[in-house]
Amino acid sequence: MKRSFPVTLVQWLVLIILVWNAIRAWTVLAWKDVLIEFSVSIPPAASAAIGGAWMVIGCVLYWGIWREKAWAGKMLLGFAAGYSVWYWCERLFFQNPRPNAFFAVIVNLGLFIIIYFANKSLSREAYERKIENPGTE
Repeated sequence: MKRSFPVTLVQWLVLIILVWNAIRAWTVLAWKDVLIEFSVSIPPAASAAIGGAWMVIGCVLYWGIWREKAWAGKMLLGFAAGYSVWYWCERLFFQNPRPNAFFAVIVNLGLFIIIYFANKSLSREAYERKIENPGTE
């Protein structure tokens, strides 16, 4: 079954975030001694655990979207909101100030718009599947 463009785009976005956090967790563990030496604000073990958690959540979401599960739309909204809150908390409280905050806000809002339309497509596809195959889910 061919998926709509927003669903495909979100599926790629989830895959990118999944891989990004896998690389982040591995890098933090590999460079733990250097991070401790320069006394970063987040302990390396916590940073690796956060990256690993987002990787696992991303795997579950990616699988749900790929298998066209009905719960994937709701999880997508929770994933997007949670990842956005985590990103902004880390950016505002643990990183050095950056001059591109306006750009980050625009990109964040743009991604929320894409996720909104993808969620509508996922919900519609799940509803149509229920109509075609009653009793299977």
